[in-house]
Order: sequence, then C-alpha cells, then structure tokens
Amino acid sequence: MKVAAIGAGAWGKNIIRSLSELDVLAAVIDLSSEKCAEYTQAYPGIATHGNYREAIAADYDAFVIATPTPLHYEIARAALEADKDVLIEKPMTATSLQAETLVRLAEQRGRILMAGHLLLYQPAIQWIKEFLDAGTLGTLYTVHQERLGLGRARPLENVLWDCGVHDLAVLLLLVGNVPCGIRASGHRIVQPTVEDDVYVHLEFPCGVRASLHNSWLWPETRRRLVVRGSEGMLVYDELAQTVTLHRKGITPDLQNRDDGSEIILRGNGEPLKLELQHFLARVQDRQPPLSDGRSALQVIEVLEQVSHLLES
Repeated sequence: MKVAAIGAGAWGKNIIRSLSELDVLAAVIDLSSEKCAEYTQAYPGIATHGNYREAIAADYDAFVIATPTPLHYEIARAALEADKDVLIEKPMTATSLQAETLVRLAEQRGRILMAGHLLLYQPAIQWIKEFLDAGTLGTLYTVHQERLGLGRARPLENVLWDCGVHDLAVLLLLVGNVPCGIRASGHRIVQPTVEDDVYVHLEFPCGVRASLHNSWLWPETRRRLVVRGSEGMLVYDELAQTVTLHRKGITPDLQNRDDGSEIILRGNGEPLKLELQHFLARVQDRQPPLSDGRSALQVIEVLEQVSHLLES
C-alpha cells in the first residue's frame, strides 16, 4: 500500500515517521521546498510534492491530511473525488456543513473517510468502553474530563476546537449518544476574540451528565477522565496511563461506602501508530473506521453548538 502524507508540520512529522515505520510511506506533500528536501534525505526513496493536487493525480492509494484545519475540506474533497481513501487530522473540518459534504461524498464513492481522533485509539479508552458496556460500573451517572496545561495558543481556533475535540470524541463514544442539552462558558484572556479557557456541561437523553474543562493557560498539565457509576468510579490519568477503580459511593441512607481502590490497567500503547494501523486495515477490508466521518460530524456539531453559546 502506498500512502502519502499531506502536511509536514509539528504533528505531520510524527505521522510521517509512523507511516515510514509501518512501511507504507510513499510521499510527503508540503508547500515548503526546504521541508520536502529534508524528508527526501531522511526517507530515501519517497516522493515529494509541493502541491497536493499534483500528489492526488499520482498513483497513491490513500492520503493522511495534517494541514491547518481551514485547508482540510478543500484537500479531502479533492482526494475523495479522485477516489482516494482519506484520514484527516482533527478537527475533520472547520464546519459541520463541510463535514456533512465529505461524509456524503465518501459514501457515494465508496471511499474510507476517517478522522484523526487519536484518543479513541488509546488502549485505555477502548478498555473503559468495554468495561462500561459490560455494566461493571453499574448505571452510568456522570463523565468529567480535564485537558489543561500551558499550551500553544491559536490565533483562530479556541482551546475547545484545539484540545477539546479529543475529549468530545471520547465522550460521545462512551455515552453512545449525542447531547440533548449544552451549557458553556469561556474566558478570553490572551486574545480578545479567542477563548483560552472553556467549561462545557452536557446532558444526554439517557440521563447521563458530563462536564469538560479545557485550558491552554493553566499552571500544570492535567489530562484526566473521571467516570461515575452506581457501583463505583473510574479515573483515567492520561499522563500516567493508568485506570484506577474506586469502589466508593454514597448509599441510599446517605452513608459513605469505601471498599478501596486499585489500579486495574496500565497502558503503554502508541495511539498514533494504532490509529494509522486501524486506517490501513479499513482501507484493506473496506469496513467503517471507529472514527468515521459520521462520528466526526457529530463532534463538529457539538463544537459548533458550544461556539454559538460562547458568542451569545
């Protein structure tokens, strides 16, 4: 299989390295001739292109797009129209209308359209999904997510569009539904039109409540998922790659119950490589990816709803 990587920036270089390790890297596409020259030297035998249309016209089986978000739709549409399979980094597109168009186009042409929702391919998230589906945590009550740190501020995308995409994708996967109610608040500290700190509260038809806090202006790095159910609580520490089960709660007669805690999973997976392997497998077997276009569309629709609330 021959896969071409479009975009050789900060994240694109990781994709390029992983594709090379999987022995499918055929080309690198970037506007910078200097970067193209660097990759030609680093990965002998690959092709380079300074124009994505030139690359799409060439004989590659699939494309991985890691350009700035505003360019995703244009490039992906051109690739799908050329009957190529496509993996697009998050967020898949800048608007839900663009996402819906790509989904319809991929379905009409029978192409694989996948979004780079990296956290879905973290083994711990897959384990938590199976744990909840098995009913081991009892009735699901709440999901709380934090993605905080002193990050790289963006001039156009707010912190939710930049960081919260991962968390929303995980949330919709775990709950298995889309929210019926959303409240949000944000703080524009560094720039007058871009939120650096965002709180989102979501309600689901099944009764589950969720909260999300994203910030790139935070004194310490924290990436954590807390799931509360009738039989206990799960805490996933993304930095330590541990899942801890807390057999704790409050009984109907308002007594505290504490039967201890234990780390029940330690992870060391490489989610990017696992994500790319999943994409390659779907290109071969033509089955829908875990993070297919429709699931990515749902995430973008939630992002747009939150953005509207933040502007009102």
